[in-house]
Amino acid sequence: MASWTGKTKGSLWGYKLFIFLINSNIKFAYILLFPVTFFYLLVSNKKSSKYYFTQIHGYGPFKTIVSIYKNYLLLGRVIIDKIALLSGRKNKYTFDFEGEEFLREMVDLNKGGLLLGAHMGNWEIAGQLLERIDTTVNIVMLDAEREKIKDLLEDVLVKKNVNIIAVKNDFSHLFAITEAFKNKELVVMHGDRFMDGANYITVDFLGKEARFPSGPLYLASKNKVPVSFVYTLKETNTHYHFYATKSKVFKYPGNLKTRQEDLKVMVNEYVQVLEQIIKKYPLQWFNYYPFWNEENKLNQ
Repeated sequence: MASWTGKTKGSLWGYKLFIFLINSNIKFAYILLFPVTFFYLLVSNKKSSKYYFTQIHGYGPFKTIVSIYKNYLLLGRVIIDKIALLSGRKNKYTFDFEGEEFLREMVDLNKGGLLLGAHMGNWEIAGQLLERIDTTVNIVMLDAEREKIKDLLEDVLVKKNVNIIAVKNDFSHLFAITEAFKNKELVVMHGDRFMDGANYITVDFLGKEARFPSGPLYLASKNKVPVSFVYTLKETNTHYHFYATKSKVFKYPGNLKTRQEDLKVMVNEYVQVLEQIIKKYPLQWFNYYPFWNEENKLNQ
């Protein structure tokens, strides 16, 4: 069974180019994406993207290839926006905050908390947006295994109460997350990818079985911190919509006999919200590997 390798698209040179272009002119960076994206569409492995649009959404061949192009284009724009926001250019964008009151309630509890997102939209910038809420935020970087890229982004970070927790192959980042919870801080991370060796739960996702990591919700329940599912979706070139659900403290699954079933209930709550978001923003799903169990079997 294939799982996410921890690697993602892009390179240090690519990030540096984006930062140079962003500092020069964001609109020009956007325009440059059109030919770059078309070239990438021609040379990339589109197998997983084709499965997603044809088997999950039921698109025909033409709509599928057009959707893949739009998906790649959106990913490039999201990366540009992420770097622009992290480097302090928030005035270039506008935001709607749906559920902000739930996060304020979470902060008022003074217990810390987990903000669980997915590879949808621009979830990495959620921590920056939470400057509206007076608390320290720790962003678990999806690409943090590439230390050079992590360090590069740290160099452009301007918000002092935003920390980066780097994902490590030895899972030592779990200790950093636990420490953040003990310090009553918020942790922003994903809940839709697992690496080899990590625990997972198999659930029905958009009509087909898929594996989701159980670690994030298990860790939150063990530390008795509230959880909110959060997403930041791109709606126009300069506008994002931030969603947050009412926070919940999940009961720690202490009984070994029922732990898997208890975790499945927890993960299902997360998946149900994710399904709603994907159906509303199908082009902003950025997972490019065999995600569904059926897809894995077809690739074997």
